[in-house]
Amino acid sequence: MYIPPSFRIDDAAKLSSFMNSHSFATLVTCNEGVPVASHLPVRHFVVDGACQTLVSHMARANSQWKHFSQNTEVLTIFHGPHGYISPAWYSINLAVPTWNYAVVHVYGHPRILEDHDRVVSMLEETIRFYERSFEKPWPGILPEEFRDQLIQQIVAFEIDVTRVEGKFKLGQNRSKEDLANVYDTLNQSSDLNTRQLAELMQTEGLVD
Repeated sequence: MYIPPSFRIDDAAKLSSFMNSHSFATLVTCNEGVPVASHLPVRHFVVDGACQTLVSHMARANSQWKHFSQNTEVLTIFHGPHGYISPAWYSINLAVPTWNYAVVHVYGHPRILEDHDRVVSMLEETIRFYERSFEKPWPGILPEEFRDQLIQQIVAFEIDVTRVEGKFKLGQNRSKEDLANVYDTLNQSSDLNTRQLAELMQTEGLVD
Protein backbone atom coordinates (compact mmCIF):
# COMPACT_ATOMS: atom_id res chain seq x y z
CA MET A 1 0.00 0.00 0.00
CA TYR A 2 1.29 3.45 -0.88
CA ILE A 3 1.71 5.40 2.37
CA PRO A 4 3.22 8.89 2.49
CA PRO A 5 5.13 9.32 5.78
CA SER A 6 2.62 11.82 7.19
CA PHE A 7 -0.20 9.27 6.83
CA ARG A 8 1.63 6.22 8.20
CA ILE A 9 0.46 4.67 11.47
CA ASP A 10 2.93 2.40 13.27
CA ASP A 11 1.60 2.50 16.84
CA ALA A 12 0.67 -1.12 17.64
CA ALA A 13 -1.95 -0.21 20.24
CA LYS A 14 -3.63 2.19 17.85
CA LEU A 15 -3.67 -0.41 15.07
CA SER A 16 -5.11 -3.01 17.44
CA SER A 17 -7.88 -0.66 18.57
CA PHE A 18 -8.68 0.13 14.93
CA MET A 19 -8.94 -3.54 13.98
CA ASN A 20 -11.23 -4.20 16.94
CA SER A 21 -13.50 -1.33 15.92
CA HIS A 22 -13.55 -2.29 12.23
CA SER A 23 -13.31 -6.08 12.34
CA PHE A 24 -15.53 -6.83 9.34
CA ALA A 25 -12.66 -7.15 6.89
CA THR A 26 -11.87 -8.10 3.31
CA LEU A 27 -9.69 -11.18 2.76
CA VAL A 28 -7.82 -11.16 -0.55
CA THR A 29 -6.08 -14.18 -2.05
CA CYS A 30 -4.80 -15.05 -5.51
CA ASN A 31 -5.61 -18.18 -7.50
CA GLU A 32 -3.55 -18.74 -10.63
CA GLY A 33 -3.11 -15.00 -11.09
CA VAL A 34 -6.76 -14.16 -10.42
CA PRO A 35 -7.57 -12.12 -7.27
CA VAL A 36 -10.36 -13.44 -5.03
CA ALA A 37 -11.99 -11.59 -2.11
CA SER A 38 -14.35 -12.49 0.73
CA HIS A 39 -15.88 -10.24 3.37
CA LEU A 40 -15.58 -11.77 6.82
CA PRO A 41 -15.56 -10.99 10.54
CA VAL A 42 -11.89 -11.22 11.51
CA ARG A 43 -10.47 -11.32 15.03
CA HIS A 44 -6.88 -10.34 15.69
CA PHE A 45 -4.68 -11.38 18.59
CA VAL A 46 -1.71 -9.50 20.02
CA VAL A 47 1.46 -10.99 21.51
CA ASP A 48 4.12 -8.77 23.11
CA GLY A 49 2.31 -5.68 21.86
CA ALA A 50 2.17 -6.67 18.19
CA CYS A 51 -0.52 -8.28 16.06
CA GLN A 52 0.59 -11.89 15.60
CA THR A 53 -2.50 -13.80 14.46
CA LEU A 54 -5.78 -13.27 12.62
CA VAL A 55 -8.63 -15.75 13.04
CA SER A 56 -11.78 -16.16 10.98
CA HIS A 57 -13.97 -18.66 9.13
CA MET A 58 -15.88 -18.89 5.89
CA ALA A 59 -18.51 -21.15 4.36
CA ARG A 60 -17.05 -24.45 3.16
CA ALA A 61 -18.93 -23.84 -0.09
CA ASN A 62 -16.74 -20.75 -0.60
CA SER A 63 -13.81 -22.17 -2.56
CA GLN A 64 -11.42 -19.39 -1.52
CA TRP A 65 -10.04 -21.51 1.33
CA LYS A 66 -8.72 -23.96 -1.27
CA HIS A 67 -6.30 -21.23 -2.39
CA PHE A 68 -4.59 -21.08 1.01
CA SER A 69 -0.91 -21.90 0.93
CA GLN A 70 1.76 -21.56 3.61
CA ASN A 71 4.11 -20.38 0.85
CA THR A 72 1.92 -17.48 -0.28
CA GLU A 73 0.82 -14.42 1.65
CA VAL A 74 -2.80 -13.33 1.84
CA LEU A 75 -4.02 -9.80 2.49
CA THR A 76 -6.68 -8.79 5.01
CA ILE A 77 -8.02 -5.24 4.76
CA PHE A 78 -9.68 -3.53 7.73
CA HIS A 79 -11.73 -0.57 6.49
CA GLY A 80 -12.38 2.50 8.63
CA PRO A 81 -14.38 5.70 8.11
CA HIS A 82 -13.95 7.57 4.84
CA GLY A 83 -15.41 10.52 2.99
CA TYR A 84 -15.22 12.99 0.12
CA ILE A 85 -13.37 16.22 0.87
CA SER A 86 -14.38 19.31 -1.12
CA PRO A 87 -11.81 22.03 -1.94
CA ALA A 88 -14.58 24.51 -1.08
CA TRP A 89 -13.80 23.76 2.58
CA TYR A 90 -10.20 25.02 2.28
CA SER A 91 -8.98 28.53 2.94
CA ILE A 92 -7.14 28.71 -0.40
CA ASN A 93 -8.70 28.78 -3.86
CA LEU A 94 -6.16 26.65 -5.72
CA ALA A 95 -7.08 23.15 -4.55
CA VAL A 96 -8.76 19.98 -5.80
CA PRO A 97 -11.12 17.40 -4.27
CA THR A 98 -9.76 14.38 -2.43
CA TRP A 99 -10.94 11.42 -0.37
CA ASN A 100 -9.89 10.94 3.23
CA TYR A 101 -9.94 7.53 4.90
CA ALA A 102 -8.40 5.15 7.40
CA VAL A 103 -7.38 1.58 6.62
CA VAL A 104 -5.15 -1.19 7.95
CA HIS A 105 -3.59 -3.88 5.73
CA VAL A 106 -2.45 -7.11 7.36
CA TYR A 107 -0.37 -9.66 5.45
CA GLY A 108 0.30 -13.22 6.51
CA HIS A 109 0.33 -16.93 5.83
CA PRO A 110 -2.98 -18.79 6.28
CA ARG A 111 -3.44 -22.12 8.02
CA ILE A 112 -6.68 -24.14 8.15
CA LEU A 113 -7.74 -25.19 11.66
CA GLU A 114 -8.34 -28.93 11.74
CA ASP A 115 -8.67 -29.51 15.49
CA HIS A 116 -12.37 -29.62 16.40
CA ASP A 117 -11.93 -28.26 19.93
CA ARG A 118 -9.82 -25.38 18.60
CA VAL A 119 -12.54 -24.48 16.10
CA VAL A 120 -15.21 -24.56 18.82
CA SER A 121 -13.06 -22.35 21.04
CA MET A 122 -12.47 -19.89 18.22
CA LEU A 123 -16.19 -19.63 17.44
CA GLU A 124 -17.07 -19.17 21.11
CA GLU A 125 -14.51 -16.35 21.45
CA THR A 126 -15.86 -14.67 18.31
CA ILE A 127 -19.41 -14.80 19.64
CA ARG A 128 -18.36 -13.36 23.00
CA PHE A 129 -16.53 -10.52 21.27
CA TYR A 130 -19.52 -9.44 19.19
CA GLU A 131 -22.11 -10.03 21.93
CA ARG A 132 -20.16 -8.22 24.65
CA SER A 133 -21.84 -4.84 24.22
CA PHE A 134 -25.42 -6.16 24.32
CA GLU A 135 -27.51 -5.78 27.44
CA LYS A 136 -28.54 -9.43 27.16
CA PRO A 137 -25.78 -11.28 25.25
CA TRP A 138 -26.71 -14.51 23.54
CA PRO A 139 -24.98 -17.28 25.56
CA GLY A 140 -24.15 -19.38 22.48
CA ILE A 141 -25.32 -22.61 24.06
CA LEU A 142 -26.35 -25.14 21.41
CA PRO A 143 -26.88 -28.92 21.40
CA GLU A 144 -23.50 -30.43 20.49
CA GLU A 145 -24.90 -32.48 17.60
CA PHE A 146 -26.54 -29.41 16.05
CA ARG A 147 -23.43 -27.28 16.64
CA ASP A 148 -21.10 -29.88 15.11
CA GLN A 149 -23.29 -30.21 12.03
CA LEU A 150 -22.97 -26.47 11.48
CA ILE A 151 -19.21 -26.60 12.02
CA GLN A 152 -18.94 -29.12 9.21
CA GLN A 153 -20.28 -26.42 6.88
CA ILE A 154 -17.49 -23.92 7.58
CA VAL A 155 -13.72 -23.72 7.29
CA ALA A 156 -11.96 -22.03 10.19
CA PHE A 157 -8.47 -20.64 9.71
CA GLU A 158 -5.65 -18.65 11.26
CA ILE A 159 -3.30 -16.23 9.54
CA ASP A 160 0.24 -15.93 10.92
CA VAL A 161 0.91 -12.21 10.49
CA THR A 162 4.06 -11.16 8.64
CA ARG A 163 3.50 -7.38 8.51
CA VAL A 164 0.93 -4.71 9.29
CA GLU A 165 0.47 -1.41 7.44
CA GLY A 166 -1.67 1.40 8.81
CA LYS A 167 -2.73 4.47 6.83
CA PHE A 168 -4.85 7.31 8.21
CA LYS A 169 -5.22 9.90 5.43
CA LEU A 170 -6.90 12.71 7.35
CA GLY A 171 -5.46 15.87 5.84
CA GLN A 172 -2.27 15.94 7.89
CA ASN A 173 -0.69 17.87 4.99
CA ARG A 174 -3.21 20.72 5.28
CA SER A 175 -3.08 23.88 7.38
CA LYS A 176 -4.68 24.13 10.82
CA GLU A 177 -7.37 26.36 9.33
CA ASP A 178 -8.17 23.87 6.58
CA LEU A 179 -8.28 20.98 9.07
CA ALA A 180 -10.68 22.91 11.29
CA ASN A 181 -12.95 23.71 8.33
CA VAL A 182 -12.94 20.08 7.14
CA TYR A 183 -13.65 18.81 10.64
CA ASP A 184 -16.55 21.21 11.19
CA THR A 185 -18.15 20.30 7.86
CA LEU A 186 -17.75 16.55 8.34
CA ASN A 187 -19.01 16.73 11.91
CA GLN A 188 -22.22 18.44 10.78
CA SER A 189 -23.04 15.70 8.27
CA SER A 190 -26.16 13.57 8.65
CA ASP A 191 -24.09 10.54 7.57
CA LEU A 192 -22.71 8.51 10.50
CA ASN A 193 -19.64 7.33 8.57
CA THR A 194 -18.73 10.92 7.72
CA ARG A 195 -19.08 12.01 11.35
CA GLN A 196 -16.86 9.09 12.38
CA LEU A 197 -14.20 10.44 10.02
CA ALA A 198 -14.41 13.77 11.86
CA GLU A 199 -14.19 11.95 15.19
CA LEU A 200 -11.02 10.18 14.05
CA MET A 201 -9.49 13.53 13.10
CA GLN A 202 -10.11 14.71 16.66
CA THR A 203 -8.83 11.47 18.19
CA GLU A 204 -5.63 11.85 16.17
CA GLY A 205 -5.13 15.35 17.57
CA LEU A 206 -5.53 17.14 14.24
CA VAL A 207 -8.19 19.49 15.62
CA ASP A 208 -8.96 20.86 19.06
